[in-house]
Amino acid sequence: MEDEARSYEIKIFERVVSQKMEGTRLDIYLVKSGIGITRSQVGKLIKKGVVLVNGKPSRPGYRVKAGDHIYAEIEFQESFEVIPEMIELDIIYEDENIIVVNKPPGMVTHPARGNLTGTLINAILWRIKNLPDMGDRTRPGVVHRLDKDTSGVMVVAKSERAVRSLARQIEIKEAKRIYWAILWGVPPLDSSTIEAPIGRHAIDRKRMAVTPFHSKPAITEYRILEKFGRVASLVEVSLKTGRTHQIRVHFEYFGYPVVGDPTYSGRETRKIFNVVPPNCVDHVREMLKLIDRQALHARRLSFKHPATGKPVEFEAPIPEDFQNLLNYLRSNFSEIRSS
Repeated sequence: MEDEARSYEIKIFERVVSQKMEGTRLDIYLVKSGIGITRSQVGKLIKKGVVLVNGKPSRPGYRVKAGDHIYAEIEFQESFEVIPEMIELDIIYEDENIIVVNKPPGMVTHPARGNLTGTLINAILWRIKNLPDMGDRTRPGVVHRLDKDTSGVMVVAKSERAVRSLARQIEIKEAKRIYWAILWGVPPLDSSTIEAPIGRHAIDRKRMAVTPFHSKPAITEYRILEKFGRVASLVEVSLKTGRTHQIRVHFEYFGYPVVGDPTYSGRETRKIFNVVPPNCVDHVREMLKLIDRQALHARRLSFKHPATGKPVEFEAPIPEDFQNLLNYLRSNFSEIRSS
């Protein structure tokens, strides 16, 4: 049986309140200004904090003032079908409530515009016919995601109880996600915290960026596991928030892009040689041949089992391209392990 699902398109609504509209309730103002959805839908968006007034969330009954800057990002849906597909999965663990998988690089988590087939959810639906959709058939059982070219451990819920429990644990930061990344260069501190707000890029709407405008707080903690001369470093990363592309954006902003990242400076030589010695051109070239994606891997995932309440932890082995890159670095540079 095929599940109907929806693709999401983000549209930007942006207005400056005129003198004529001053004193109008925010929800009514949005409808009258052509946001394109009903007043009740507008109210839900405002309560979710999606609508920003002068850069801050507001409330439906707020009376707008002349000159107020109104901004919202709205997800519009387009129906399509999610087709179960016989795709081999690397299953780490499975019971009646959860399935834990090692997602390979190149696989999208769930269907969306431009990727209707070949996703993790297409594959899981072949094995499990009735995943809980909880109102969104695009992402049945999905409580967290990995970028297409990020590999590693993921959990998918097989029951409504599991969806609620896992989603709650992720929301309150009870679930822990640990990543490994290989960075260009070596950060000055062996461990630190990057705290910088992330929002959509002002020009390229498919990218994210550190920006004070229309952004949300983002916190990334890291510690260096190994240093390879001044060329690269292996870091362990812990997320305190879960923004889109957070690790990749934060390390680009920090000046140490993730090796191989095609979107966030990981293949841009001008940025790479800001932190890599100029006499390492041949090494940089060889490293980029070894990996054609961001060197980012979801290593460990821990949470309380939704049925038993007992702590569980799962680990995904290092993928071949990531391991080949590590082997090259260990063979060519004096490896220094951090404590």
